[in-house]
Amino acid sequence: MKKIVVLGAGESGVGTAILAKKQGYKVFVSDKGKIPKKYKKVLLHNNLPFEEEKHSEDQILQADVVMKSPGIPETVPLIVKIKAAGIPVISEIEFADAFTKATVVGITGSNGKTTTTLLLSHILNKEKLNVGTAGNVGDSFALQVANENHELFVLELSSFQLDGIVEFAPHIAIITNISPDHLDRYAYKYQNYVNAKFRITKNQTATDYLIYDADDNAIKQWLQKNQTKAKLLPFTLGSKKENSKEGAYVKDNKIIIELNQNTFTMGIANLALIGKHNVKNTMAATMAATLLKVRKDTIRESLSDFEGVEHRLENVLKINGVQYINDSKATNINATYYALGSMKSPTVWIVGGVDKGNDYEELLPYVNEKVKAIICLGEDNAKIKETFSNVIDLIVETKGADEAVKVAYKIAEKGDAVLLSPACASFDLFENYEDRGRQFKNAVRKL
Repeated sequence: MKKIVVLGAGESGVGTAILAKKQGYKVFVSDKGKIPKKYKKVLLHNNLPFEEEKHSEDQILQADVVMKSPGIPETVPLIVKIKAAGIPVISEIEFADAFTKATVVGITGSNGKTTTTLLLSHILNKEKLNVGTAGNVGDSFALQVANENHELFVLELSSFQLDGIVEFAPHIAIITNISPDHLDRYAYKYQNYVNAKFRITKNQTATDYLIYDADDNAIKQWLQKNQTKAKLLPFTLGSKKENSKEGAYVKDNKIIIELNQNTFTMGIANLALIGKHNVKNTMAATMAATLLKVRKDTIRESLSDFEGVEHRLENVLKINGVQYINDSKATNINATYYALGSMKSPTVWIVGGVDKGNDYEELLPYVNEKVKAIICLGEDNAKIKETFSNVIDLIVETKGADEAVKVAYKIAEKGDAVLLSPACASFDLFENYEDRGRQFKNAVRKL
């Protein structure tokens, strides 16, 4: 009997443990921290042996294969030791993929991957296809493979999940965009992070597809220097690419998709999602849906009634003529760049948190044009103040969502917007970006 050790008892770890047991593996789950109650309950219910607040190396080094949580860096001494012992270390995505015959769409990118994943799932569900949505959203891929027999999976994949793949190859891969993020995990080398994203296409064959942003410099440079066997399908906000017979582009305020000798067009004004970045997300999802033979009418209807993603440019409430917007999911500069770019009114901007090596200079043009005041929401705001104090007169520091919203309420006037778009991780004052977004929304509702 093969032995699998699962490191980390979160969503992906517990899902892997359940699938592995079902497939006849001897399973051991080990978590260096305290296992959250909801996951501990599942482990006990399924009679899965586990340990918490320690890693027993003697047990772990007996494994035939190790599945590590995406949150554990490759450089941790235990992982180095496991690899030195010749034991393969894989991701949940790699493990689960071996046990399903489903067609897989894999979606990665620095921003837009959740929106694109949920939009594509919305289209496929409306077409009444048998689809599972997993990866970074919903129940884990492994758990769904264990419990449900989906014919199709739409997976949102982070670079950390892609780091642990060996043979995984989605039939359709989407790279929404690439901008610096998580560089602390990639030796502060941007190219390492870019290469990690492109692992999504490394095992694709000539019968597979890679849908990508043709306007993105990092993507363009990688494709110039490297090869993929997949068929390339670009999307762009510009006009049709000369060298590409198929793909998506914009003309006369319409998105135009030319694929499989078919043309799909839809007016940008009729899309439920607003903002240029969402035009791109829409094009990517539409191309994938077209490849999966979804009818045009279904696509059209889905694009006009999709409700968007919580914590991503989410309108909360309008109070005294001031629109409050929750963009807590903006955990890097690029996401906030898109958010500020889509603002149509003078904006009180709430920003800050755990800085991942941010260069705020990129935001200066939009800040100059659209922002009337900045409210800092983080433990260390020195870099924000340093970058923007020359262009913004009013910069206020706060220590929590309640305080930030109260200050914004005092500053904002009728016709303004209050935008929470932090450009940073949330772990200094909040559990995660969802917690930050919910606290912001609760504070707004209390006004």
